Amino acid sequence: MRIRATVAAVTGALALTALAAPAAQADAGNADLDKPSATERFGSPSAKSAFRAAAAADELPVITKVTVNSGKAVVVGTTNAKTVTVSVTASHPTGIQDAYVDLWHGTDVEDGLDGYLPPNEDAATCTASSATTSTCKLTITAYPGVDLYKNALAGTWKVTVGALAGDGSFYWNDYHTTHKVQRYSKLTVNASPEPVKKGKTITVTGKLSRANWETEKYAGYSGQSVKLQFRKKSSSTYTTLKTIKTNSTGNLSTTVTAGVDGYYRYAFAGTSTTPAINAAGDFVDVQ
Repeated sequence: MRIRATVAAVTGALALTALAAPAAQADAGNADLDKPSATERFGSPSAKSAFRAAAAADELPVITKVTVNSGKAVVVGTTNAKTVTVSVTASHPTGIQDAYVDLWHGTDVEDGLDGYLPPNEDAATCTASSATTSTCKLTITAYPGVDLYKNALAGTWKVTVGALAGDGSFYWNDYHTTHKVQRYSKLTVNASPEPVKKGKTITVTGKLSRANWETEKYAGYSGQSVKLQFRKKSSSTYTTLKTIKTNSTGNLSTTVTAGVDGYYRYAFAGTSTTPAINAAGDFVDVQ
């Protein structure tokens, strides 16, 4: 499969609209998989052939920084859309007039695209730090059940980055970097009885669940390692007591011996598809 756009010099003359495979479109439901090419976003490079631009790569915009959601994963639940800010810092002798960022999922941008998160704006808002360098910002919104229509989309997405110079030349790379898009997680804890006599048994239960984008509900996350942690009433630091696994429905249950007053919580380290989360501490009065 052909990789479209290592740099805009190549795509400026050759790039075609990214079309998802028919099977992917059928599975996508209402998701928009019509991803633009470099020329569709920026137009043809002015007064430059692809070969001339390729021979003078130093004339293309240079990307120095790309940020998606301040470097944090894009975490989406079951109901509310998630809007994040993306930014591109680029430079060129003639300045920067526009930039582009999208996130896409699949095996190949030309054939195998099954997820696409486009920018909301037709053009970026660019702020110049000098005559040659600007930082351009856009926003991207992910809708659960629409853009994120299947759970298999959780994980690593590719990031397309483009920058348009003042002279009409542009950089474009559909494989510039990657970013995580994850299913929102929830974690509960309950320690009982409360209060409890010193030396008696405390049972600590809880549940780890995550967003199911297909049903638009939360479901238990099975087979995951979760730490039971404790901090004394007088302390601000949690200590891990043991590690247990969630059962087939995401539930947790274990026992400890009551010692001193303090807070119990479960802590989940996260996976590539689901973010880390700590339950709020549940206080137990030991008498």
